[in-house]
Amino acid sequence: MQLHPTSIISPGARLGTNVIIGPFAIIEGDTDIGHDTEIRAHAVVKRFTSLGHANIVHEGAVLGGEPQDTGFVDCESYLHIGSNNHFREGVTIHRGTRSNSETIVGSNCFLMSNAHVGHNSRLGDGVIIASNVAVAGHVEIQDQAFISGGVVIHQFCKVGRLAMIGGNSKIVQDCLPFVVTDGFPGRACGLNKVGLKRAGVDSTTMQNLKQAYRLLLRSKLTLEAALEEMEGIPDPMDRYLSDFIRSSTRGFCHD
Repeated sequence: MQLHPTSIISPGARLGTNVIIGPFAIIEGDTDIGHDTEIRAHAVVKRFTSLGHANIVHEGAVLGGEPQDTGFVDCESYLHIGSNNHFREGVTIHRGTRSNSETIVGSNCFLMSNAHVGHNSRLGDGVIIASNVAVAGHVEIQDQAFISGGVVIHQFCKVGRLAMIGGNSKIVQDCLPFVVTDGFPGRACGLNKVGLKRAGVDSTTMQNLKQAYRLLLRSKLTLEAALEEMEGIPDPMDRYLSDFIRSSTRGFCHD
C-alpha cells in the first residue's frame, strides 16, 4: 500500500490491498476502496462510496458527492462502483438523493475529463462517456453504450445497450439500443455498425437488426404493428430492442 503523506484518509475508510493514494487526495469515512485501486492527486472519495478493485481515479475527480437536488436533505445514501473503471480528471458522480437510494456504476467503464453523472443514475458495464458530458439524475445507461463529448441527457432518460450518442446532442427521450442517436434534439440515424462490429456481433444478427430498424423507423407501420413484426424475427437482440421500446416511459428518439 502506498499512502502519500499529504493525503487525508479517515480512520473510517476501509482500504484493500495494494491501494495507492496520491498527494492531497481525500478519503472520507464510511468508504470502501477495493484492492489495486489508485486514487491520484487531489481526488476526493466522499462518504458512503464503495469502489471495487483496480479502479483508477484521476486528478481532481470527486466521487460520491451530495446530489444537486434542491429537495435533498442530508441522509445515508450511496454510490456503488464496480471494478476496472477509469475516472479521468474532474469527473463528478453523485450519490443517491433519498435515504438508502443509490447511484451505480458497473465495471470496465471509462469516464473522460469533466464528465458528470447525477444522483440515482445507473451505468452498466463497459460504458464510455467522453469529456464534458452531463448526465442528469435517474438516468440509465446500459452496457457498452458510447456517449460522445458535450452530450446532455435529461433526467429519467434511458440509453440502450450498444447505443452511440453523437457529440453535443440534446437527449430528452430514450435512445434505442444498437442505434446511433445524434442532433439537437437527438434523432435516430442508423445502426451503430462500428460499435456492433467491435462487440463481435455476427453478420446474421446485423442483418436482423437492420430489418428491425427498417420496420421501426422506415416503414409506414404503426408502432404496435412494427413491434409485432419485429418480435417475429428469431433473434434475441431484436427481442431486446422491442422489449426496450415497450418498457419506455418517455418515448424514444425517432429519425
